[in-house]
Amino acid sequence: MNVRPLRTTTVAALTAASVLASTFPFAQVRAQDEQVATQIVGVARLSPESEAAITKGLAYLAKDGVQNPDGSWGGSGNPVAETSVGLMAFMLKGYVPGRGEYGRLMDKAISYLINKGREQRGFMGTPNNHAGMYEHGLAVLALSEAWGQSKNPQLKTALRRAVDIILRAQNPEGGWRYNPEPRDADLSMTVMHVVALNSAREAGIAVPDTTIEKATKYVLTCQDEDSGGFRYQPGGGEPGFARTAAGVMSLIMCGQRRHKATQRGLAFLKAYPDRKFDKNYPRFHYSHYYAVQSMYQSGEADFQSWYPRIAATIVSKQNQDGSWAGAHGTVYGTGFSILILGVPYRYLPIYQR
Repeated sequence: MNVRPLRTTTVAALTAASVLASTFPFAQVRAQDEQVATQIVGVARLSPESEAAITKGLAYLAKDGVQNPDGSWGGSGNPVAETSVGLMAFMLKGYVPGRGEYGRLMDKAISYLINKGREQRGFMGTPNNHAGMYEHGLAVLALSEAWGQSKNPQLKTALRRAVDIILRAQNPEGGWRYNPEPRDADLSMTVMHVVALNSAREAGIAVPDTTIEKATKYVLTCQDEDSGGFRYQPGGGEPGFARTAAGVMSLIMCGQRRHKATQRGLAFLKAYPDRKFDKNYPRFHYSHYYAVQSMYQSGEADFQSWYPRIAATIVSKQNQDGSWAGAHGTVYGTGFSILILGVPYRYLPIYQR
């Protein structure tokens, strides 16, 4: 098995970063890796309104009664997904499990995810649930991003077992679908696991090169030759904004930033009608979670023309109590809103260029 060694970059290494915000709306974010010299990772442009919205959103997630006694967030529908997104929202701003005002909440969430995997032989999704593999991928992403900062001794084993399930579930064409078994595939599910596996790799978990190469080939087969957008499956369905944002982000994470398909996908996103920034745009959080990262990875010019518009929309959608509504629950909406708004922080390794 050919496994590419990667430098491990953890959120713990980034918590020493300082946000110099003496002059709004600009703040320069510096991050110090544990093994290399301090370097500037980018210039954050967070307005005071965005900063305040993120702070209010985290306060909502920490409010008494929002997190469940078992450490999960959300209702009975997709608790693993909402817990994973909620946990990452805190890590995005540099909060560390077990420390500070939100440390205990984060520890409880990590324990919940680990316990879920232990109870289900490594699988972290909700059994017999259409979204089970989505949940599993989000849990792998959250635990990978927590790697190195959590003191839970069971995290490493849980993460490795969860990654093994993803590896075994890849189908012959290189994709993933609704169940943890190698049958059919679709773009949306495949992208989720490409993101999860890349984050796990960055955390130091072994992921074969062949797995990523096969996934890349599958994503490429989903591109529409005429428009440059991406379809749900190869040759099936019309290309759309959400699918294209997901496809572009996954290709970038697989090292295909300069690939013609990636550049055509970016052009499709930028040319898509401005209704994509509307408050009620379909699949709003899913679409813009991938789109804003794609624009950040594309470069400073694309990011700075995109981010202020989506940030303004998200701030306007926030409820008085600090929450956001979401297609899969309030915690889902709140967590993803924070993750989209907070891309300039660069605290999460997955947000690094």
